[in-house]
Amino acid sequence: MNDILRKYARLLTHYCLGVRPGDHIFISTTVLAEPLVREVYRESLEAGAALVECDLSFRERERMLLQYGSEEAIRRPSAFAELAIGTFDAYLNIRAPFNLRELQNASPERQKVRQEALQAVTKVYYERIADRRLRRNLCQYPTDAAAQEAGMSLSEYENFVYQACKLSEPDPVEAWLNVRAEQQRIVDYLNQCSTIRYVNPNTDISFSTSGRTWINSDGQNNMPSGEVFTSPVENSVQGVIYFSYPAVYQGHEVLGVTLWVKDGYIEKWEARQGKDFLDYIFTLPGTRRFGEAAIGTNYSIRQMTKNILFDEKIGGTIHMAIGQSYLQCGGKNESPIHWDLITDMTSEGEIWADGECIYRNGHFLI
Repeated sequence: MNDILRKYARLLTHYCLGVRPGDHIFISTTVLAEPLVREVYRESLEAGAALVECDLSFRERERMLLQYGSEEAIRRPSAFAELAIGTFDAYLNIRAPFNLRELQNASPERQKVRQEALQAVTKVYYERIADRRLRRNLCQYPTDAAAQEAGMSLSEYENFVYQACKLSEPDPVEAWLNVRAEQQRIVDYLNQCSTIRYVNPNTDISFSTSGRTWINSDGQNNMPSGEVFTSPVENSVQGVIYFSYPAVYQGHEVLGVTLWVKDGYIEKWEARQGKDFLDYIFTLPGTRRFGEAAIGTNYSIRQMTKNILFDEKIGGTIHMAIGQSYLQCGGKNESPIHWDLITDMTSEGEIWADGECIYRNGHFLI
């Protein structure tokens, strides 16, 4: 285990964050990820980082804030995070949950206040990652909670995570550079197109990407990765989309979501499970427009785990996110929420670009 964590830390420090001498690094996670934090801390210092600061959260910290915090406490962002997001050079967010349903029964009203309070920090975060002033990476440390959500034992989940990150490869960096090269071919093609249409038996939705940029997600911003994504022109999205994969957000599981969209605005929504939570989400600013459209390309991730970091990358899927746009794509929508929703395209799924079918049944034709 120590060997695999050292390999993971080297990948995160050098390939994902590109740590340089003099860098200020911010690591955010829970105390459960301490073994990986130690390795990243050592690796970053050896790479010449001038400052490596860690925020190690404890069990139910956010739930206690929402339950017991005063109005002032809920409205106050972390001074530590505010400083780091606004001024540091690199940010590593290691997901290591105690309980993925911790906020399920928290007050929706207080959660809304908290989301709004964090919006200023979120805005700075998206601005700084857009031009790489803040080099960031989101990754996973295996915990019992995440393993249970995925329907695996902890040892099975550890193997799943490390395989998805290509840590079993002799040279993980070379493996991710190969992913970059393959996806760049797709991105170069899509960046010459202006209209995109996703079609399957329950979906027919189109949008413009004129003036927008498709991005090659090659493991530097997320580990693992394997997707190409953009932000659609906000008022161009038209049609209906059904999301076949379960989605867990803020401790709530939502299943079978259908969205009806006109001129970029989500006019109507349904869900087989969790509609009340959707009703709440769509009261938040900017959530009734799309911030992202993407295509998963990682065919080595073969099962759904109810973890968006992995599920949105599954080869043969597409996803669209409600809420915050990516500024690096040219997106303009602002929101405290960025929630990716996924649908399968391996059965009668097609993607059309400028009137040409470029993707069928989960695979590109170009």
